[in-house]
Amino acid sequence: MSASSVSTASKRGVFQRFLDGIEWVGNALPNPATLFAALALLVVLLSGLLHAMGVSVVNPATKDAVNVVSLMTVEGLHRMLTNAVTNFSGFAPIGTVLVAILGIAVAESSGLIGAVLRVTVSKAPPAALTAVIVFAGVMSNVGSDVGYVLLIPLAGAIFAAVGRHPLAGIAAAFAGVSGGFSANLLPGTVDVLLAGITQESARLLVPDYTILPTANYYFMFAATFVVTAVGTWVTDRLVEPRLAGTEGSETKATEVSILTAAEKRGLWFAGATAATVTLIVVWGVLPLGSVPGAGFLLDPANPAFTRSIFMRGIVVFICLTGIVLGVAYGVGAGTVKNDHDVIAGMSKSMATMGSYLVLMFFCAQFVNYFAWTNLGTITAVKGAEILQASGLGPAPLTVTVILFTAFINLFIGSASAKWTLLGPVLVPMFMLVGYSPEFVQAAYRVGDSCTNIITPLMVYFPLVLTFAQKYAPKTGIGTLISLMMPYSIVFLIVWSLLLVVWIFAGLPLGPDAPMFIEL
Repeated sequence: MSASSVSTASKRGVFQRFLDGIEWVGNALPNPATLFAALALLVVLLSGLLHAMGVSVVNPATKDAVNVVSLMTVEGLHRMLTNAVTNFSGFAPIGTVLVAILGIAVAESSGLIGAVLRVTVSKAPPAALTAVIVFAGVMSNVGSDVGYVLLIPLAGAIFAAVGRHPLAGIAAAFAGVSGGFSANLLPGTVDVLLAGITQESARLLVPDYTILPTANYYFMFAATFVVTAVGTWVTDRLVEPRLAGTEGSETKATEVSILTAAEKRGLWFAGATAATVTLIVVWGVLPLGSVPGAGFLLDPANPAFTRSIFMRGIVVFICLTGIVLGVAYGVGAGTVKNDHDVIAGMSKSMATMGSYLVLMFFCAQFVNYFAWTNLGTITAVKGAEILQASGLGPAPLTVTVILFTAFINLFIGSASAKWTLLGPVLVPMFMLVGYSPEFVQAAYRVGDSCTNIITPLMVYFPLVLTFAQKYAPKTGIGTLISLMMPYSIVFLIVWSLLLVVWIFAGLPLGPDAPMFIEL
């Protein structure tokens, strides 16, 4: 090694060398599709071994025994062969991504997204750009998975347009969307899902205990600003400087040209259409009977907005809105002449999704094998039992729960699935030492959010990798993990500290959601 190389290496901090090591190890792994195929095979082998050993647990929610189901049997072979196609076709992220991209493709091919980007770049204060993207990512969670398929690629394009490294923009958006998953200024579907599970867990001790969907609203409201600030700092101070000189850094700022008269007319057409669509949606989600015809997008059996047809069909609304706005812009700007232009835009976008679909085939097999064998359930329950038997005091146990949840999240992505397993153990355990179920739920949500961005097993991780490879084709799993690791570590530290502050201050976590209870 030359003297200059030694000098350069010595200038890099320990943390940067740690990230370099993660990147090297991660990129030494095989192609992501091959990795998921290998993991699926490993699950099959482990299922046979652990089944033979008689490994099992008791599900704390149902009190039923959960045994390892072996796939190394004739029945297991038949199941894998006959379900391979439905595993793939029924894998939720595939439909979500492809349907949403159909609409986004029309908006992009018509020139709408490009025009909006140029306006955004010319109007947004450069110093606030990172914060705006992280905040938008956090807020996108109220719309289910829209942030993954819309905001993350858009953030890369925005950073590229202003001459910043596009991977930094992708990382900032990914950190907000996925690392800040539970934070929001508005209650979302995850609040409803978790509250129901927490309520059932609390009723193991107090039969009439009620948990509101807004149980963590105050805490998550405050966390939104903390996550935004931290995500902005990590992007500007840690992530983007590390990307200097790497693949994709040759991106030059795009000179923002003045919109032509046709483009301005297209934006006016799109704006008027967007206002119309918004009014229709607002009319559809107004309370039933409030105005004539209102509520047609609500579910009569459960008229809450978070359970409305609009929220449950948000991906389809994204698709339709993208098509309608794209066509409106195209008609105004003269870029869409007929239906052939619209279909051509969709087809061009779908042609770029080939590698993603290949990856998703193997990912779908792995996820289903993991569920069939009960290995995910057993891992989570065994870990919770260890926590319960640890004998730690409430404060250290709280931090341990956050770290344990963050670790389990590396293997089981679904927030509700993990909480169904862990809630019946953790909620009663903390209630017995004076902590409310609402508090336990908040601690769980902190851990559940912070490690989403560093696990390749998170279903949208391959999609983000695909977006990154658009600007840096050599980007591998290790590159993306090392890029997101600073966010994960800092989020975990700062968000945990925020919860500790909440404990010492004795603040309510939400409306009618105290920190402490007396049984």
